[in-house]
Amino acid sequence: MPATPSPRPRDPHRPPHPYADAPYTHSRAGAPSPASPARPTYPWQPPVPPAPPPHRAPRHAPLGHHSDLRRLRRAYRWQRRTATLTALGYFVLFLTLSASAPSFMTGTVTGVPAGLLLAVGQVPVTWLAVALYETTACRRVDPLAALIRRQAVVDARREAAR
Repeated sequence: MPATPSPRPRDPHRPPHPYADAPYTHSRAGAPSPASPARPTYPWQPPVPPAPPPHRAPRHAPLGHHSDLRRLRRAYRWQRRTATLTALGYFVLFLTLSASAPSFMTGTVTGVPAGLLLAVGQVPVTWLAVALYETTACRRVDPLAALIRRQAVVDARREAAR
């Protein structure tokens, strides 16, 4: 009878074989042998993170709906367009009259050239545009922004209470 070879001693400078600590599984049994140790196969790998908790639907719908933000954007857009078109419209009118109607611009109104009156009139029109911007902000944009801000605070409190 031939002698069984004795296992070679493990070299301390070589890493262990990757399957050296794996539990022995019989091909027919499908389960690890009770004689094999229950150690992790790859101990240098981090542990598996726990499964995330199941997602809960919020008890209350968030207060800041998209329709509120759309209304705010629409009001702000209207505000910008109105103020910008007021100031730029007058300026474009002044430039157009200067280029296309020089006889009108050089004509006098109570001894002052009409072009000079229209140029000086640009300052009050700009003030009017600024006043229009402020008025529409106070009437339309600021109340919507304050409403959305209050709703965001309530939503944040609800989230913090969870």
